Amino acid sequence: MTGEEWALAASAFFAGLASGLLGMLSTIMRPMLAAMSGRDFRNFMEAFLRYADHGWGKVFNYAWSTGMTIGPIVALVFLWDDPGSTSFILTAIGLGIVIAGVLIVSNVWKTPVYNVILAWDPQAMPADWEAGRRRYFTINWIQLAVTWLAFALFLVALISL
Repeated sequence: MTGEEWALAASAFFAGLASGLLGMLSTIMRPMLAAMSGRDFRNFMEAFLRYADHGWGKVFNYAWSTGMTIGPIVALVFLWDDPGSTSFILTAIGLGIVIAGVLIVSNVWKTPVYNVILAWDPQAMPADWEAGRRRYFTINWIQLAVTWLAFALFLVALISL
């Protein structure tokens, strides 16, 4: 395999990991979380984020997000001599989507929503807590769509080599 094939295969792999995680959050956990009371939702999110942001959860999250970012950059370096190729264009679009829909959304929107949720007093939930939960759900749906799109773009770029 060539360098660009390895880089695109890795990009697709990590986008696939992200798609699976966000698919589970959006289709399996969302209905469960939507059925919870405000206190139960807040307490669940505290426990969930404790594991997602520490230990193997943190390693997994950094692996898929870093892999989806570094892999396409490496592929673009290998493909630099043919910037008009289908593989180059699809990889560049996929990378742009990952930067906007994963990195920026996570750091500018999702993390602040997490901080708001964790600031809620479970014994005295704010009146607008359901709006905060809807924001969390919306972000997961957006990131699910983004990761599936990136996954498809990286796969097609790989097949187009």
